[in-house]
Amino acid sequence: MTEMILSETWVTIYMTLISTAIAYLLGLPMGIILAVTANDGIKPNRFINGVLGVIVNIIRSIPFLILIIAIQPFSKLVVGSMMGNNATIVGLVVAAAPFVARLVETSIKEIDPGVIEAAQSMGATRWQIIRKVMLVEAKPSIMLGSVVAVITLLGYTAMAGLIGGGGLGTIALNYGLYRFDPQTMWIAIAVLVLVVQLFQVVGMKIAKRADNRNN
Repeated sequence: MTEMILSETWVTIYMTLISTAIAYLLGLPMGIILAVTANDGIKPNRFINGVLGVIVNIIRSIPFLILIIAIQPFSKLVVGSMMGNNATIVGLVVAAAPFVARLVETSIKEIDPGVIEAAQSMGATRWQIIRKVMLVEAKPSIMLGSVVAVITLLGYTAMAGLIGGGGLGTIALNYGLYRFDPQTMWIAIAVLVLVVQLFQVVGMKIAKRADNRNN
């Protein structure tokens, strides 16, 4: 039992971190585009903002349990299988990327408009404003948002058992629900809580160090 708990703990951490990293690779540029093309952005574009916003909102409105089952054919197309840990990662990324996009968009919109206006008055290009002003000023907030994203995805991994994935949630499901073993289920839940707390503490420390205002 101890070996199984340890093994599935690493599976949970693996799925969470990999899916978060990929979700940010996709969600970060999406969030930037949403902020830049908004009515009060540096390059307003109602069409692009509207289309991307609708896509993000539609995906975010689908419960993860339904989403991960619905996109199984897409998971097979991407990783060659509809079941297992990698298929779970595909589902996690699809669910998390729009969530990350909104977190990034919100972080950028929290920037003092005067800072952006000052950069514009000095002749900075849009790309320079995005890279050297927006992302720099929003970095602390984006880092804090990443902690929220990691913990959210960690909770989503608990549903991995429904498509043959592993992790602590699978142990809780297989033993607690299917085999009526509440002791094993509560052990898995306790370890899951500890992992969440670990991510929370480590993430907050990293975000604090990334905040130049504290230096």
